[in-house]
Amino acid sequence: MADPSSYRPKPGQIPDSPGVYRFRDEHGRVIYVGKAKSLRQRLSSYFQDLAGLHQRTRTMVTTAASVEWTVVATEVEALQLEYTWIKQYDPRFNVKYRDDKSYPSLAVTLNEEYPRVQVMRGPKRKGVRYFGPYAHAWAIRETVDLMLRAFPVRTCSAGVFKRSAQIGRPCLLGYIGKCSAPCVGRVTAAEHRELAEEFCDFMAGRTGAYLKRLERQMHDAAEEMEYEKAARLRDDIGALQSAMEKNAVVLADATDADLIALAEDELEAAVQIFHVRGGRVRGQRGWVTDRVEAVDTAGLVEHALQQLYGDEQAEAIPREVLVPALPQPAGPVREWLTERRGARVDLRVPQRGDKKDLLATVARNAQQALVLHKTKRASDLTTRSRALEEIAEALELDSAPLRIECYDISHLQGEDVVGSMVVFEDGLARKSEYRRFEIKGFTGQDDVRAMHEVITRRFRRYVQEKQKTGEWGDPEAEAAAERGHGGEPAAEGPAGRDPDTGRPRKFAYPPQLVVVDGGQPQVAAAKRALGELGVDDVAVVGLAKRLEEVWLPDSDDPVILPRSSEGLYMLQRVRDEAHRFAIAYQRKKRAKSMKAGPLDDVPGLGESRRRALLKHFGSVKRLRAATIDQICEVPGIGRKTAENIAATLAQAAPAAPAVNTATGEIMDE
Repeated sequence: MADPSSYRPKPGQIPDSPGVYRFRDEHGRVIYVGKAKSLRQRLSSYFQDLAGLHQRTRTMVTTAASVEWTVVATEVEALQLEYTWIKQYDPRFNVKYRDDKSYPSLAVTLNEEYPRVQVMRGPKRKGVRYFGPYAHAWAIRETVDLMLRAFPVRTCSAGVFKRSAQIGRPCLLGYIGKCSAPCVGRVTAAEHRELAEEFCDFMAGRTGAYLKRLERQMHDAAEEMEYEKAARLRDDIGALQSAMEKNAVVLADATDADLIALAEDELEAAVQIFHVRGGRVRGQRGWVTDRVEAVDTAGLVEHALQQLYGDEQAEAIPREVLVPALPQPAGPVREWLTERRGARVDLRVPQRGDKKDLLATVARNAQQALVLHKTKRASDLTTRSRALEEIAEALELDSAPLRIECYDISHLQGEDVVGSMVVFEDGLARKSEYRRFEIKGFTGQDDVRAMHEVITRRFRRYVQEKQKTGEWGDPEAEAAAERGHGGEPAAEGPAGRDPDTGRPRKFAYPPQLVVVDGGQPQVAAAKRALGELGVDDVAVVGLAKRLEEVWLPDSDDPVILPRSSEGLYMLQRVRDEAHRFAIAYQRKKRAKSMKAGPLDDVPGLGESRRRALLKHFGSVKRLRAATIDQICEVPGIGRKTAENIAATLAQAAPAAPAVNTATGEIMDE
């Protein structure tokens, strides 16, 4: 570990101007690239007291052995040079988005004499026009199949094209009218290129003028009684409209825009992009990145813009780019995009309307992509095994924790306080073992006390189950058993299972590791609860959200797992699942309490019959005024139930009448 003061430049050496800087390690490898409006101010911030630096920044400056910089004229030049160096050196401490898959695009090879329409993946080539990317290759092929009727562009490979030219006979697509057959000279190279360019214009969103032209030609052909030509044009229009209908209109006024949204946590971030052309979603793509540097949402957006448009051609950059947060400062990024496009680019955060709603949809896709990425990563057996081994090594456990239980507390300003317990076995969630707890021992907001109650209730049940099977007997019974006077063994069957059904009992199995959401206070409360019950063979740790620190009981310093550790990732995923499960239960309780009404207190009256009563009478007021015979007229309501309903409503205090605040008049329900 290097001391940053050993390579700190002298204050007078660093220029106070825009530039790009590189940190190198002891082997000369570039480990971090950054840009700054003022190199002097930015670089000075790295050489302050290590305790004041972010954990990731601290790791970077102690790994580095030297720093160098390059002065540029403007912030736009700094942005471009930063992107170039990140791409060239691939620094380990920079945010680098990686495609979660190789997305296919629809490509038109305008760099060939006879342009070809095809599906392409991988790096983009010069002289090729791209559309998309699409989520699936079959979606491209369906679109192309519909459009070839109106734009019969070549789709065959070079070998097929050459073979058809040699034998003087086109392929099948040429015979059925889905290729203009330039291989046999049906159209010239110039005519075929014009077809390819019209295809590109239509895919780029300029559809209205072309469809109107076809409709005009169709009507002209019909007036001249060329009905076969008119019918062919009609079918062409229908095929193009079918291709357009595959992408619903999401933004009015034929908007061209890219919408970028992020989903992030402490260790990773996912970005999703919707490409909207002509008001329709023409493509979608996404990346996932490790958050190896201390960067906020605005910084992640800036990196995403560099990744997305750094190597794009001018026509691929739209007039409008919508993001969840603007880079700081936003001016150089706007100028850089404008320079790359050759025309003005509007970079902004939508505040209202359809664009804001669509960006919310993109954000939901980003969240799903992050969850899917985590799930795929967690489902790998080798990865799970390595994660459990890393946890065991970091926490000094005797063996890998094959069963992990995590607990979290959730409430809304001290109301509806609940706890959750989630279970992971062999690194995978066991949702059938999840449990929910309603805090009953006290009222108000006290997460530490609530955690003590939840742990106590869970492990009290575990102790009771063990006492039933004799595995946790009292000392006198155990001594008698050792002397041979233990009596007949209880017919309980395998430990932890019900003797009648053979199913596992609730709380019958102990975990090897208990994880609580929180720091030292929550860990101490959980350990104290286990000690009071005599459970001393279960390890307890806490995972604090702030820096993903792992806290052990009776320890003043946390255990810091490496950022790339699979063990830390698994602990984080377990913690996040407990948090999600607790919030879901707390929201359900809150919603139920808000919807409660007088009919909820009627014994034996379920949701279906409550709805039937309200539908029949129209309101609780009319139901309260009804006789028992009138209540019995509702299907499914017997006389005894009707009597219970009448008695319950009579006891319940009626709601206060509504009052018109302007006139003071009492309003009827």
